[in-house]
Amino acid sequence: MIFQMFGEVKNPLGADGLNTGYGGLGSDTGPIYLISNIVKFITIAAGLWAFINIILAGIEFISATGDPEKTANAWKKIYMSLIGLVVVVAALSITAIVSQILFGSATAILNPVIYGPGEINE
Repeated sequence: MIFQMFGEVKNPLGADGLNTGYGGLGSDTGPIYLISNIVKFITIAAGLWAFINIILAGIEFISATGDPEKTANAWKKIYMSLIGLVVVVAALSITAIVSQILFGSATAILNPVIYGPGEINE
Protein backbone atom coordinates (compact mmCIF):
# COMPACT_ATOMS: atom_id res chain seq x y z
CA MET A 1 0.00 0.00 0.00
CA ILE A 2 1.00 3.58 -0.43
CA PHE A 3 0.89 4.26 3.32
CA GLN A 4 3.73 1.82 3.99
CA MET A 5 6.20 4.38 2.70
CA PHE A 6 5.52 6.49 5.80
CA GLY A 7 6.61 3.74 8.18
CA GLU A 8 4.86 2.03 11.03
CA VAL A 9 2.05 3.92 12.73
CA LYS A 10 1.87 3.15 16.45
CA ASN A 11 -1.20 3.42 18.60
CA PRO A 12 -0.67 6.44 20.87
CA LEU A 13 -2.72 4.72 23.56
CA GLY A 14 -0.34 1.77 23.68
CA ALA A 15 -0.89 -1.82 22.65
CA ASP A 16 -3.27 -2.44 25.53
CA GLY A 17 -5.29 0.75 24.90
CA LEU A 18 -4.65 2.04 28.44
CA ASN A 19 -2.96 5.28 27.42
CA THR A 20 0.52 4.04 28.33
CA GLY A 21 2.14 4.37 24.89
CA TYR A 22 4.40 7.17 23.80
CA GLY A 23 2.86 10.55 24.48
CA GLY A 24 0.25 9.11 26.80
CA LEU A 25 -0.31 10.06 30.40
CA GLY A 26 1.40 6.93 31.66
CA SER A 27 4.65 7.55 29.78
CA ASP A 28 7.63 9.84 30.31
CA THR A 29 7.13 11.60 26.99
CA GLY A 30 3.78 13.33 27.39
CA PRO A 31 3.03 17.04 27.04
CA ILE A 32 3.53 17.74 30.76
CA TYR A 33 7.06 16.37 30.58
CA LEU A 34 7.67 18.38 27.42
CA ILE A 35 6.68 21.62 29.17
CA SER A 36 8.76 20.68 32.22
CA ASN A 37 11.80 20.01 30.04
CA ILE A 38 11.33 23.29 28.18
CA VAL A 39 11.21 25.21 31.48
CA LYS A 40 14.37 23.44 32.67
CA PHE A 41 16.14 24.18 29.39
CA ILE A 42 15.20 27.87 29.48
CA THR A 43 16.37 28.12 33.09
CA ILE A 44 19.74 26.56 32.31
CA ALA A 45 20.14 28.67 29.17
CA ALA A 46 19.33 31.86 31.11
CA GLY A 47 21.90 30.99 33.77
CA LEU A 48 24.59 30.29 31.20
CA TRP A 49 23.72 33.45 29.27
CA ALA A 50 23.97 35.57 32.43
CA PHE A 51 27.29 33.92 33.35
CA ILE A 52 28.75 34.61 29.90
CA ASN A 53 27.49 38.21 30.00
CA ILE A 54 29.08 38.77 33.42
CA ILE A 55 32.41 37.40 32.15
CA LEU A 56 32.28 39.57 29.01
CA ALA A 57 31.30 42.65 31.02
CA GLY A 58 34.18 41.96 33.40
CA ILE A 59 36.60 41.83 30.49
CA GLU A 60 35.08 45.05 29.16
CA PHE A 61 35.47 46.63 32.62
CA ILE A 62 39.12 45.60 32.82
CA SER A 63 39.86 46.89 29.32
CA ALA A 64 38.07 50.22 29.93
CA THR A 65 41.38 51.74 31.14
CA GLY A 66 39.73 54.49 33.12
CA ASP A 67 37.29 55.66 30.43
CA PRO A 68 34.14 56.61 32.41
CA GLU A 69 31.78 55.82 29.52
CA LYS A 70 33.18 52.31 28.97
CA THR A 71 33.25 51.66 32.73
CA ALA A 72 29.62 52.76 33.09
CA ASN A 73 28.62 50.54 30.15
CA ALA A 74 30.41 47.54 31.73
CA TRP A 75 28.70 48.12 35.09
CA LYS A 76 25.35 48.39 33.31
CA LYS A 77 25.90 44.97 31.69
CA ILE A 78 26.93 43.47 35.03
CA TYR A 79 23.83 44.86 36.77
CA MET A 80 21.51 43.68 34.00
CA SER A 81 22.99 40.18 34.12
CA LEU A 82 22.59 40.02 37.89
CA ILE A 83 19.01 41.27 37.65
CA GLY A 84 18.31 38.55 35.07
CA LEU A 85 19.68 35.89 37.43
CA VAL A 86 17.53 37.25 40.26
CA VAL A 87 14.44 37.09 38.02
CA VAL A 88 15.15 33.45 37.07
CA VAL A 89 15.74 32.41 40.69
CA ALA A 90 12.63 34.30 41.82
CA ALA A 91 10.51 32.60 39.15
CA LEU A 92 11.72 29.16 40.24
CA SER A 93 11.17 30.04 43.90
CA ILE A 94 7.63 31.25 43.26
CA THR A 95 6.94 28.10 41.27
CA ALA A 96 8.21 25.96 44.16
CA ILE A 97 6.11 27.87 46.71
CA VAL A 98 2.94 27.60 44.60
CA SER A 99 3.68 23.92 44.00
CA GLN A 100 4.15 23.32 47.74
CA ILE A 101 0.88 25.07 48.56
CA LEU A 102 -1.20 23.39 45.86
CA PHE A 103 0.35 19.92 45.66
CA GLY A 104 2.31 19.44 48.90
CA SER A 105 5.63 19.06 47.07
CA ALA A 106 7.97 21.82 45.95
CA THR A 107 8.94 19.87 42.83
CA ALA A 108 5.48 18.80 41.70
CA ILE A 109 5.28 21.36 38.89
CA LEU A 110 8.85 21.10 37.59
CA ASN A 111 9.16 17.30 38.03
CA PRO A 112 5.64 15.99 37.53
CA VAL A 113 4.63 12.43 38.34
CA ILE A 114 1.65 11.32 36.31
CA TYR A 115 -0.17 8.14 37.16
CA GLY A 116 -1.88 6.28 34.34
CA PRO A 117 -5.01 4.18 34.52
CA GLY A 118 -4.66 1.19 36.79
CA GLU A 119 -1.61 2.49 38.67
CA ILE A 120 -1.69 2.69 42.46
CA ASN A 121 -0.91 5.95 44.26
CA GLU A 122 1.01 5.04 47.38
